[in-house]
Amino acid sequence: MPFKIVRNDITKVKADVIVNTANPNPICASGTDLAIYEAAGKEKLLAERAGIGKIARGDIAVTGAYNLKAKYIIHTVGPVWTDGKHHEFEILENCYRKSLQKTLELECESIAFPLISTGVYGFPKDKALQIAVSVFSQFLTENEIEIILAVFDKRSFQLSGQIVGDIDSYIDANYVRESHKKEYSVQSRSGARMRELSEEAFYEEMLQREAEDNYPIEEDTGLAEPCMLSADISLEDQLANIGVSFHDKLFELIDEAHIDNKDVWKRANLDRKHFSKIQCDQNYHPKKKTVMALCIALQLDLEQSKDLLARADWAFSPSSKVDLIVQKAIIDKQYDIMQLNVTLFKYTNEILGV
Repeated sequence: MPFKIVRNDITKVKADVIVNTANPNPICASGTDLAIYEAAGKEKLLAERAGIGKIARGDIAVTGAYNLKAKYIIHTVGPVWTDGKHHEFEILENCYRKSLQKTLELECESIAFPLISTGVYGFPKDKALQIAVSVFSQFLTENEIEIILAVFDKRSFQLSGQIVGDIDSYIDANYVRESHKKEYSVQSRSGARMRELSEEAFYEEMLQREAEDNYPIEEDTGLAEPCMLSADISLEDQLANIGVSFHDKLFELIDEAHIDNKDVWKRANLDRKHFSKIQCDQNYHPKKKTVMALCIALQLDLEQSKDLLARADWAFSPSSKVDLIVQKAIIDKQYDIMQLNVTLFKYTNEILGV
C-alpha cells in the first residue's frame, strides 16, 4: 500500500491507527496530544492512559481510539531536541519504527502519523521530516501497509534549505523560459536562425542575447510548413502501423529492467490493485501522475519518460510545477518516489502514485 501526505488535523484522518505524540506521564498535554484527547473523548482515554503509566522516550503504548475514526491510538514519546548529539535521531526513529511494527501486530492496514517532536519538543522540522520519510521508505519495501503523514499547515512542513534552493531555481528558470516562448511565438521567430537551431537552442539564444544587450527579435511572417500525413499511404495502412501502446511499452520496459512487478508498484507508490488493473487491461488509460510515477519507478531518463507519457497521450508541461519538479528529479537521477513526493507536496499539495 502507498504513502500519502495530507494537510489535515490528524484527529480528522481516517486510519486504523492514529499516532499520538504523547507526554511521558499519563496526563493530557498540549498540541497534538490535547487535540487527540479531546476528539477521542478525554475522560475515557485519560483513564486508559493512566493505567499504562509512564512511557519512556522512543517507546510506545496502545489504547482504544474511542470517538476517533480509528481502531487504536498508539501513544509514542518523542525526543526533546537539544543539539542532535543526545540520541535525538535514534529516539525519533524508534518512535516511527515501533509504531509501524505494532500496527502490523495489531493486523491493521493503515496508520496516520503527525510529525513527531516538532512542536514544543523543538526537533528541527526538516530533519524530523527526513527521518520520518526514511523510516517509512524502508518499512514499505518489506511490508504492505498504508502510511499517512498528516501535516496541519505549511509551517509544520519544511524541506532542507538546499532542496528548496535547487527547486526554486529550477522552477524560476523554466517559468522564465516559458513566458518568453509565449511572447516570442512561432509567427515572430527569426526564420533563418530557427532553421539552423532546435527550438530549445533558439530560445536559449534569444534569452542570452536579450540579457546581454537587449538584442531585438527579428520578425518573420513566414510559418513553418505544417506536418501532413503522406497522401501515398492509405488510412488503413497508417492505422495498421500505429506505434506500441502504453501498456505494451510499460511492460517491455519492466522486462528490460529485470524488475519484479511488486517492486515496480512499490517504487511508483501504487497499490497492488491499481497495478493489477494496469497489467490486466491492455487499453487502460492512466492518469498523468501515474505515468510519471512509473517513470520514476523504472528510473527512466528524460527522453524515455517523454516517450512513455506520449504513449498514454500525455506530455510534460512547462507551465506545471508538478511536471517541472518531476523533470528535475529525472534529470538529476533522483528516483526516490517518497522524497520526490515530499518535495511535490511542499510546492503543490500533490503527490505521485496514489
